[in-house]
Amino acid sequence: MHGLRRGKLRREYDLAVVGAGFGGSLMAMIAHRLGLSVILLERGKHPRMVIGESTTPLSNLLLERLSATYDLPRIAPLAKWGSWQRAYPQIACGLKRGFSFFHEAPADQLLVAASPHDDIADTHWYRADVDHFLVREAESLGVVYRDCTRIETLDVGDEGATIVGHAGEEPFHLHARLLIDATGPRGFLHRRLQLEESPLPGLPATESLYSHFTGVARTEAAGECSPYPVDDAAVHHVFEGGWVWVLRFNNGVTSAGVAATQSVARELVLSEGEPAWQRLLERLPVLQSQFRSAVACEPFRHMPQVSFRSRTMAGERWAMLPSAAGFVDPLLSTGFPLTLIGIERLARIIDKYRDSADLGWQLQCYAQQTDCDLLAASRLIGALYATMGNFNAFTAVSLLYFAAVSFAETAQRLGKTELAPGFLLREHPTFGPASRGLLDRAHRLSDTRGFAEEVVRLIEPFNVGGFGDTSRRNWYPVCAEDLLRAGYKLGAGREEIIAMLDRSGFYA
Repeated sequence: MHGLRRGKLRREYDLAVVGAGFGGSLMAMIAHRLGLSVILLERGKHPRMVIGESTTPLSNLLLERLSATYDLPRIAPLAKWGSWQRAYPQIACGLKRGFSFFHEAPADQLLVAASPHDDIADTHWYRADVDHFLVREAESLGVVYRDCTRIETLDVGDEGATIVGHAGEEPFHLHARLLIDATGPRGFLHRRLQLEESPLPGLPATESLYSHFTGVARTEAAGECSPYPVDDAAVHHVFEGGWVWVLRFNNGVTSAGVAATQSVARELVLSEGEPAWQRLLERLPVLQSQFRSAVACEPFRHMPQVSFRSRTMAGERWAMLPSAAGFVDPLLSTGFPLTLIGIERLARIIDKYRDSADLGWQLQCYAQQTDCDLLAASRLIGALYATMGNFNAFTAVSLLYFAAVSFAETAQRLGKTELAPGFLLREHPTFGPASRGLLDRAHRLSDTRGFAEEVVRLIEPFNVGGFGDTSRRNWYPVCAEDLLRAGYKLGAGREEIIAMLDRSGFYA
């Protein structure tokens, strides 16, 4: 049996979504709520292992908003650790209190909290469980779902897409007025339409090797005053030319992997899988100790090319989700918010323009915005790769990210979205061009201290987290007083900030 078969196949649909990861299922649910007939097609079968597992405050804010706007109350609990545990304890996830960065020197640390306590913390998604849950939710709403599909012919024209193939042994021949690709980088439409790739300027070519493990020991405490238990976070071990992620789930499984420039990847021979992982651990004694008793519970997977950018991201009657249009790197977990921003944009377009002659033009605008967001993420990640051998510079570049996203999240929670235009404030008239200039300079630094001082000066009007305060020694908790002191930067008084914090569950 190929999935749940509540929905009978028809010949005509308003929307076909190809790819039933979290983005495809969520897009299908929202379109169904907007009154469209929707079919969701998946090549594989759930449950399955997928990376792209770590959420952020911005992505969870977007998930909350989408759930409220499109009447998806069963999705809303996934936006916070506490509500998730109360609503769906059977769906595995991990507690993410922040971002933990460690360099090769023990003193080189950066700990940035994302929440003041566990109840409203972010999460790591154990995608085998979460994606399976979401596709079942889509079916329960009335989305027609087929897995184990083989799409044999595709004809895309001005009136939509004609799709012919099989779901298992069941043939189908259907027409959809709109087609959305949610299959990931170098996915269905990129291959089927033979689309060209475009480079991501400033980003080195990288490879990745990853798996899931059991028996991974916890990290030793960073210190008595650390803003959260360092393992309850997205843990990053940074070295020149690459970094390792460690994400712990509450089912005894830990996701871990490495992303590295091609020169480092070739030195480690990442294509060899587990032997390469062992060579990596030998280079990083802290990780070697942590993984001494670990066992891979999934086959090692090697990605010979991590980054990707499609030159074309939409047409007259089709569009790619951001996750299919491009990918930069797992670093800083930008994939989740970019995908959710894209879903929100497409939902607005579908709602307003699905029967309009302007639909194609709107989809082109969507593609342009998606590409600009991707380039903003690429500039940031490229600068981080360029400074991985210089942790002080790496920290300074990171603060550009944390200042931008925390300011944007606060502005949105205050209902002042106009203060934070564009992903990473890329459209802000002062922060946008100035941050681009600093990120470009990071590739050819001669004065790290001067660069860090310029970063602190630039972020000051947007700094709501005390970033750059040397007395904190690169440990940044989430403090109400930081927000209260910075309220004027958002045109908000003390009572307005307190009310916002209360609404968000800050005061446990």
